[in-house]
Amino acid sequence: MKFGWSTLGNPDWTIERAVQAAADYGYDGIEVRILDGEVITPELVRQNLGRLKQVFGKNAPKLIGLGSSVRLAVPDPAEHERQEAALVEFVDLARELDAPFVRVFGGPRPEGDSDETAIQRVAASLRKITPVARQAGVTVALETHDTFSRSGMVAAALAEAPGNAVGALWDTHHPHRMGEAVAEVWTNLADRLVHVHLKDARRRVDGNWDLVLLGEGEVACREIVRALALRGYAGYVVMEWEKKWHPEIDPPEIAMPQHLTRARTWLSDLA
Repeated sequence: MKFGWSTLGNPDWTIERAVQAAADYGYDGIEVRILDGEVITPELVRQNLGRLKQVFGKNAPKLIGLGSSVRLAVPDPAEHERQEAALVEFVDLARELDAPFVRVFGGPRPEGDSDETAIQRVAASLRKITPVARQAGVTVALETHDTFSRSGMVAAALAEAPGNAVGALWDTHHPHRMGEAVAEVWTNLADRLVHVHLKDARRRVDGNWDLVLLGEGEVACREIVRALALRGYAGYVVMEWEKKWHPEIDPPEIAMPQHLTRARTWLSDLA
């Protein structure tokens, strides 16, 4: 198992500073979600290709992947086509950057759609991208998020898109919000699990959630890390500290070392 950090956690930093901090704290890699304060688009990444290749050069933490905003459950045909085209571009950019994966969302289910309709729409897009991703040597990872927060939804879409060029991304908070236990998520996703976003949170009395430092909330993060280790998971566990969306939470200077130290402590307890 390897540990990474998402640039969602340091939106005000340059990529150079984020990579240097990751190296200083001992992270194995960086997932790029924010670049120069902006959510990445194919255009933004392409404009910075040379810079990204340089900053992720020899001896730097690895560029783990590109955290795209692509949403594959969009029903409007023209917008759906734009989302698929963006995904193709992201896959090509990941290939150029030697980044192993691209994250995608199902997205929120449109009003009037059934779960099955959303699953089939996402699955059709995943089948289309599979040969492109396979040729590029890139894995497309569908995240447990939005309508697809339940791991069973992700599993159902992936069942309709066989092959190792597409897989599951387990965002630990969202299945927990939906009432799923760790064992249930593992059963649904284990065969296709390619990436993990680890974050902790605590439910407020009004039903909303506060993001908290690792191990200080109610998400079973310790159990998840230990389960992944015991089951031989060899991919990345990326700390997703959502500072971009929640500026009130602790700064990355606190969160980056805390997350990695806590996760490694949980692993050392297994020895």
